[in-house]
Amino acid sequence: MLKILIKICKSVALVSLFSITALSAHAEKKEFGIWLQELKQEALGKGIKPSIVDEAFANVKFKEKIISLDRKQPELTQTFQQYMAQRLPKSLINQGRKMLRENRAILEEVGEKYGVQPRFIVALWGVETRYGKYTGGFNVVEALTTLAYDNRRADYFRGELMTALQILNEGHITVPNMKGSWAGAMGQAQFMPSSFVNFSVDHNGDGKRDIWNTKADVFASAANYLARSGWQGDQTWGREVKLPAGFDESLIDLKNRQPMQYWQDLGVRKADGSDLPSRQLMGSLVQPKGGNGQTFLVYNNYLTILKWNRSTYFAMSVGHLADKLAGS
Repeated sequence: MLKILIKICKSVALVSLFSITALSAHAEKKEFGIWLQELKQEALGKGIKPSIVDEAFANVKFKEKIISLDRKQPELTQTFQQYMAQRLPKSLINQGRKMLRENRAILEEVGEKYGVQPRFIVALWGVETRYGKYTGGFNVVEALTTLAYDNRRADYFRGELMTALQILNEGHITVPNMKGSWAGAMGQAQFMPSSFVNFSVDHNGDGKRDIWNTKADVFASAANYLARSGWQGDQTWGREVKLPAGFDESLIDLKNRQPMQYWQDLGVRKADGSDLPSRQLMGSLVQPKGGNGQTFLVYNNYLTILKWNRSTYFAMSVGHLADKLAGS
C-alpha cells in the first residue's frame, strides 16, 4: 500500500511540474501586439526605412490559417503515390512541354550559361507555381511575421522576415505586390527572401531581379540557384529501380553513396529489369516515406534539388516531371 501511495505522489508531482513548466513557457510568450512593436524597432535598427516598416506592417495580424498549413505539409498527410498523382497530372506535363517549346530560345541561353538542362528549369517552374500561374496570394510579410511569432522555427522565419523587408527597402518589389506562399516563398520561382538575395538574377538587364513577372529572370535565377548548389549539367537526377529478393534494407540510405557497379553487383536493376547504366555515377537508394517500398537510385542532382526544398516528395516530383518533359 505504501509503495502504491509513493507512486501516486510521484505521478502527481510530475504532472504538477509539467503544468508549471507549460504555464511558464506560455507566460514567457509575449502578447503579439507587444512582440510586433519590438520587431518593428528591430527592423528600423537594421536600416529599414520608416515608411517601409509602416506600410509593410499595416494591418498585419497573426494568422492561425498559416500555422495550420505549416502543420499539414504533404509528407505528413499523403502517401507518395497520392502526392505524385496530385502534383503531376497529365495536364501539367502537356503544359510543360508547351512551355519548353515556347521558351526554347531563352531557356537554352540560360541553360548554356549556367550548365543546367532546360527541362529541369521548366520542371521546377511547373512544380512550384504551375508555370507561374499560382504564385500564392499570401501577404509575404504577414506570413513570415506569423511564422516568426510561432515557436516551431521562429529564428529562421524572423531572419527571412528581416530579409524580406530589406528587399522592399531596395525597391525590387512593392509592398502590395510582395505576395507569395503561406511560408513566405515568392514569385514564379518561389524563392524565400534569403534565396532571392543569394541567387536571383537580373538576366534581362533592366536593373531589377524580377522573379514575379519576368521569365528571363525567373529562369536564370532558378538555374543560378542550382548551379551554385552543385548541379551537374551532364547528369540526370535518378531513376526508379527494382531490388532483388532478400536485399539488405540497411543499405537504403541517402548517406550511403556508392558507384553504379556496386549496386549492379548487388542485384539492383532498372524498373524494367534491365542492367543499370555503365557510367559510374555515385548513387544512393531512397524509398519515399509512404511509398509502399517504391525504390529509387538517386544521384548528385537529386541532392541539389533537396537544397532547393528539403522534401523527398518535392525532389521526386521535379525529377519525374523533367523526365516526362524529355519524353521518358
